[in-house]
Amino acid sequence: MEIEKSYNFKEIEPEIYKSWENSGYFNPDNLPGERTEAFSIVLPPPNVTGTLHMGHAAMLAIEDIIIRYQRMRGKKTLWLPGTDHAAIATQEKVEKELYKKEKKTRHDLGKEDFLALVKEFTEESHDTIVNQMKKMGSSVDWSREAFTLDDKRQLAVRTAFKRMYEAGLIYKGHRIVNWDPKLQTTVSDDEVDYLEQEADFYYIKYGPFTIATARPETKFGDKYVVMHPKDTRYSEYTHGQEIELEWINGPIKATVIKDEAIDMEFGTGVMTITPWHDMTDFEIANRHNLDKEQIIDYKGLLLPIAKDFSGMHIKKARPEIVKKLEEKGLLVKTEKYLQKIATNSRGGGIIEPQIMEQWFIDVNKPFELKNSKIKSIPTGSKVTLKELLQTVIKGKDINIIPARFEKNYFHWINNLRDWCISRQIWYGHQIPVWYKGKEIHVDINQPEGEGWTQDSDTLDTWFSSGLWTFSTLGWPEQTKDLETFHPTNVLETGYDILFFWIARMILMTGFLLEEIPFKNAYLHGLVRDEKGKKMSKSIGNIIDPLVMAEKYGADATRLSLIIGTAPGNDMKLSEDKIKGYKHFSNKIWNATRFVLMNLEGYNQEEVVTYSKEDEVWLKQLAELKTEVTTLIEEYRFYLAGEKLYHYFWHTFADIIIEATKERLASDDKQVRQTAQHLLMSILTSNLKMLHPFMPYITESLWEKLPIKDKKQLIIEPW
Repeated sequence: MEIEKSYNFKEIEPEIYKSWENSGYFNPDNLPGERTEAFSIVLPPPNVTGTLHMGHAAMLAIEDIIIRYQRMRGKKTLWLPGTDHAAIATQEKVEKELYKKEKKTRHDLGKEDFLALVKEFTEESHDTIVNQMKKMGSSVDWSREAFTLDDKRQLAVRTAFKRMYEAGLIYKGHRIVNWDPKLQTTVSDDEVDYLEQEADFYYIKYGPFTIATARPETKFGDKYVVMHPKDTRYSEYTHGQEIELEWINGPIKATVIKDEAIDMEFGTGVMTITPWHDMTDFEIANRHNLDKEQIIDYKGLLLPIAKDFSGMHIKKARPEIVKKLEEKGLLVKTEKYLQKIATNSRGGGIIEPQIMEQWFIDVNKPFELKNSKIKSIPTGSKVTLKELLQTVIKGKDINIIPARFEKNYFHWINNLRDWCISRQIWYGHQIPVWYKGKEIHVDINQPEGEGWTQDSDTLDTWFSSGLWTFSTLGWPEQTKDLETFHPTNVLETGYDILFFWIARMILMTGFLLEEIPFKNAYLHGLVRDEKGKKMSKSIGNIIDPLVMAEKYGADATRLSLIIGTAPGNDMKLSEDKIKGYKHFSNKIWNATRFVLMNLEGYNQEEVVTYSKEDEVWLKQLAELKTEVTTLIEEYRFYLAGEKLYHYFWHTFADIIIEATKERLASDDKQVRQTAQHLLMSILTSNLKMLHPFMPYITESLWEKLPIKDKKQLIIEPW
């Protein structure tokens, strides 16, 4: 049988993907046969802020392996795609581009025109992402594609907000939050990056004490000195004792506070507190009912309490304040130390904690599960969201893969604070709350009548993302999809968003549906360069998945992201590794070509008798099938891919094909046919097992095999 000499992936891959789309098999409703068992996953929606990177490519490869395998196992499979509006990241990117091109801000355009510009940007980015996903061979159901800010998700978000508000889990109150003066918005705890840099550490005389601080600009209102109750160095001082002392702008009266939050080993073991601008200080002040006073405004400028420094930006004011402390004889010494600077991961602005009135989700308020579908939490139980997040993992309702990440998960949950969900940006889900005088209306739609004004804040992106597994299936309506495909079987994503997203989905689903969002959470690692460094534009070590797919084929690119990397581990990637799997693609093509060119007189239905050596090889093949199936079921794709690679190359191509060449050339028809049957049996099994990993080349070669009543490989039985 004739077959092209070499594998031309550039021509074949687009044709194959088109044939899959035309077949309709990405849609579970179109799959043939009786498929009584459903299997579903949702795509972690890429942000519409740009193009896909290697981390996305790894995610797509893993999820496509999962769904193609389960589809071949005869299940009713749904892989539901979509994109995320990524509010802060998208607005920040569009604003940056606007200023770069036109030297204008969003305020120059106005809200309506600016949001129109954002819409144009997101639609263009969305189309790019979809094309990239198709290039990587992703067998997602495009007919069910969703967007976190489309009309259906708007309804889901507003419904969720209303129900949580009515249950008392959403409230508006004054609490300390992460404020970004650069973007002029709050930021969630999870989106704060702590960047290490060397900074000055100042030791300052505070009456009879020496305090240490990296931020003298926050100290103007400090009137409480805090120490550990068990610190013998300060046993002569009593809780509530007042001390008169000289401070930055003159004499003040300070109060001694004893609190166990103090680290006796850090600095001098005694500190003053600034409750308005530090989370720990805020909590100490709350415990002891202390005054809180704002020192820095929302633009990063000092307020009138700073007197001579009022109106100065804190960065410029710091050296001047240190100079004044030195002149007054209050500066004891200055040291260098490694400081962790809190910055916004979106835009890089330095975080300035502020006490502000915001919308929060209460993670410590009990609510009742009236119709629980969670095995470890019976119907009628009263739990807090924090307890729910802990119980579903402890009770193994959800398995985290690899299990070692449970420790990280519980550490985060144990330290979980109420979730600030309001953002002061224009792009995103506007909070469904309306005001008229002292009246407050919380609902899905605007109330009737005049005089109502909607809350100007938008919701944290992770609020809408937290609904993703069920909002994409039609919730709040009780749809057939929701009944069939929820909870989803697996949530596959990077370990870096274990808290950002996975925990939020468990929280939202647990309250709103009283069930889990998924049964397994598979965490992949970060893709790094060949030296283990994080890929970065500034370093110039980025490997673009689409460039690699154009150069070496999507199959080779996919396989390079799977083999050699266990779940949860970061992976080292080089172009040479991808190139190596291009050679493997060629090996598969050439081996198949050899078999097809030696099938003259082959009859699929002919009964043959295998030799003892053939039986050994077939037994090895059966063992491989069992082993690969088990590894895929256990989510150890890296080992399954590696075993298939080594078997095909070193056993099938190098040993078995070589050993049968003489028999294929034999004049004895029976000898020849036995060899043909042996090779076809091994080849067809291998193409099936390799299909989830390397879908393009396997589907292309499957089309050429002389098999009776064959279907597309995408739906062939595993």
